[in-house]
Amino acid sequence: MKLRTFLTTAVAAAAALAFTAPAAIAQTAYKSEYRMSLVLGTAFPWGKGGELWANKVRERTQGRINIKLYPGVSLIQGDQTREFSALRQGVIDMAIGSTINWSPQVKQLNLFSLPFLMPDYAAADALTQGEVGKSLFTTLEKAGVVPLAWGENGYREISNSKKAIKTPDDLKGMKIRVVGSPLFLDTFTALGANPTQMSWADAQPAMASSAVDGQENPLSVYMAAKLYTVAQKHLTLWGYMNDPLIFVVNKDIWNSWTPADREIVKQAAIDAGKEQIAIARKGVIEADKPLLKEIASHGVTVTQLTPAEREAFVKATRPVVDKWKGQIGADLVNLAEKSIAARKK
Repeated sequence: MKLRTFLTTAVAAAAALAFTAPAAIAQTAYKSEYRMSLVLGTAFPWGKGGELWANKVRERTQGRINIKLYPGVSLIQGDQTREFSALRQGVIDMAIGSTINWSPQVKQLNLFSLPFLMPDYAAADALTQGEVGKSLFTTLEKAGVVPLAWGENGYREISNSKKAIKTPDDLKGMKIRVVGSPLFLDTFTALGANPTQMSWADAQPAMASSAVDGQENPLSVYMAAKLYTVAQKHLTLWGYMNDPLIFVVNKDIWNSWTPADREIVKQAAIDAGKEQIAIARKGVIEADKPLLKEIASHGVTVTQLTPAEREAFVKATRPVVDKWKGQIGADLVNLAEKSIAARKK
């Protein structure tokens, strides 16, 4: 009798262990902390997006997934162009990355850097939220990562320490700091400038010392970095390109989570992305453009190009578009142009 009771208890215990073991194994497979790479910190809309995503994930998973932010691409010694490779290799667990920085590894992402492709925010949305966005997510999946949502760094405007820029001739010989992308070198060379590739960490000291004359970045970055304090007193609004961001997870990390947690992380990315885009556009899309007024209050000369003036820049950079169309993929560029033409304004 005692033997039978013992065996019954043992079988029951084994059965209970069998049912609980997978959950226990799944739980122990989770890391105590996941590393998210960002170029900019939480003072900027970019970093704010990372903070929003991390907070939503932690809350919605009841702390099962804890994310730590690593701004300044500090996990890869500040080298922005290495971020995608490090993400794919597992050096980075998650990231909100720029299409510009990842374009050396994923050539199709150069689409967004084509000069003057997207004339307004509706054009940018038509690409990221439409067929082009879906196509690029498929490309990223094939490249070995899991893309979840779109964010935005914003339209990149140009500033400098010397004079107002109204024509391509005004850029001739000017040293402009650009990111590490060959397309940017081609664009500014076509405009007669002297483009200088430089990480963001090195850019501000270079402006302060006059090693470079100017730079191009979204207005939110200009303001948060207080570029007016490093001689950038001339700002031209030319909206020559928009810089979308992508919320991404390393494939192995993604596969280590339960299906339910994957869905939570994905929805949190989508929700954070929408909020982040709204933050990036704040002060710019309103009719009274309060961000521009704030910038001007710091003694900055703000130049708004007329349609005719902007067209001169479009014509000057047309050969760059023609050159890069084949490298990006003519079908993708054509789809983008059709999507923009059909956009709701």
